[in-house]
Amino acid sequence: MSAPVGRSTRHPILAAARRPPVPDNGPVLTILGLGPGSADLLTRQSFDALSSAPRVYLRTRHHPTLAEIAGSDAWLDCDDLYAGATNFEDVYSAIASRILAAAQEHDVVYAVPGNPLVAERSVTLLLALAKAANLSVRVLPALSFVDLAAVALGVDAGNLQVCDALDLGVDPLRPALIHQVHDRDSATALKLRLLDIYPADHPAVLLRGLGSPAEEQRDLPLSNLDHIAYGYLDAIYLPAIDPLDDVRRLEGAYHVVVERLNADDGGCPWDVAQTHESLRKYLLEETYEVLGAIDAGDSIALSEELGDLLLQVFEHVAVARREDTFAMGDVTEHLIRKLIHRHPHVFGDAGLRTASEVEGAWEGLKKQEKPAGSSVLDGVPLALPSLQASQSMQSRARKAGFEWPDISGALDKLVEELQEFAEAEGDAAAREDEFGDILFVVAGIAQRLGIDAEQALRLANTKFRKRFTLVEQYALEDATPLDTLDLDGLNRLWHRAKAEIAAGSTP
Repeated sequence: MSAPVGRSTRHPILAAARRPPVPDNGPVLTILGLGPGSADLLTRQSFDALSSAPRVYLRTRHHPTLAEIAGSDAWLDCDDLYAGATNFEDVYSAIASRILAAAQEHDVVYAVPGNPLVAERSVTLLLALAKAANLSVRVLPALSFVDLAAVALGVDAGNLQVCDALDLGVDPLRPALIHQVHDRDSATALKLRLLDIYPADHPAVLLRGLGSPAEEQRDLPLSNLDHIAYGYLDAIYLPAIDPLDDVRRLEGAYHVVVERLNADDGGCPWDVAQTHESLRKYLLEETYEVLGAIDAGDSIALSEELGDLLLQVFEHVAVARREDTFAMGDVTEHLIRKLIHRHPHVFGDAGLRTASEVEGAWEGLKKQEKPAGSSVLDGVPLALPSLQASQSMQSRARKAGFEWPDISGALDKLVEELQEFAEAEGDAAAREDEFGDILFVVAGIAQRLGIDAEQALRLANTKFRKRFTLVEQYALEDATPLDTLDLDGLNRLWHRAKAEIAAGSTP
């Protein structure tokens, strides 16, 4: 139903257009770019193809070039496919399928804004479909918005990274040109993702209508990115950030800061002198500070302490780099490959629907990773806190079938161990041994009941600290040293402290 392109009286180059020969070996799909703005920016080759095309399909009619070409109102467009789709990927897939179906019957020109192979998803999908269908295709290059953006900004286009706002992957250490910012909602989503990487006051440049009479540049801070309206010919330019401002990414934290601290030339002497062994105590200390922030319910402190803990990982990687044993990539590769392998229900086709099914599959996959003949206890680190190690070992033994039929057996065992401890009078080594057995049985009971013994004892310690601190305060107020009080006096203060805490009158 579409008419051939007529000779434009509004654009002189079409008057001299040369019609290319029509191939006689089946339908040909010609994909071309309409350029980024005015028809003045169209190539002669694209004008020739448009002027001789029996059928022209447009990805969208929303492009300023079309208003300057006579007969373009008769071309078919794909704007109707945008209305019923929930995302752009579905739109582009539908467009590619429509164009392919038409091109399998007749010679077709498919025209898209800009350059067909610069940020044009419908074309990449169409090329794949055409190759599978063994369809003859020719692609005509054109100017893109990237070319005009480089001119407008006065930057080298070879240094620009071109990013899709809807599928953002950006390196903040390189200047970025971001397209698909077509409305305020997309601008808001883009801003939130960029604020995970860039400082809020990082400069941005709005590039509007490049190559058209309405071309405009506007400077604004990143935090105001969604404070203005957007259209289909808009893009955002972000200059590169200073490496020392790359503080919101792991890459910046490690490669820029930690590697510099550990550099043999110009680094920090303390960092350079560290070993895995010397850093061990800091790793343990930071781990417990993270646990303390969790116990306190302090999210701000937790964020800070997790950063301190992450620093310990970075420092160990830096030591390994000096010793030439492993690098950061080895750490992340081991982690990611393990996560993918142990989550086949997410990254594969395993049908696991409940947490218990996932846990069972996890244990099965861990067994597959172990060498033949290894013990189920081999994965329990020797350096774990004793209660945690005990629970971990007993949990693994239980899953291997080594367990009491019910909780009464474990409780009977506890009574037995208490009796043996009572009978070990006078022998310090025996008493220590029997007391260890008591703790082991208690840890096993807690594990069976789903209680984290380490956490339970930590909470008990915290509770004792609060109560005893109040007892000390009461004794100070009464001008009575604790060591002068008898048992009744101590109990009186202790119960007073319990009642005050229970009433919520003390933090």
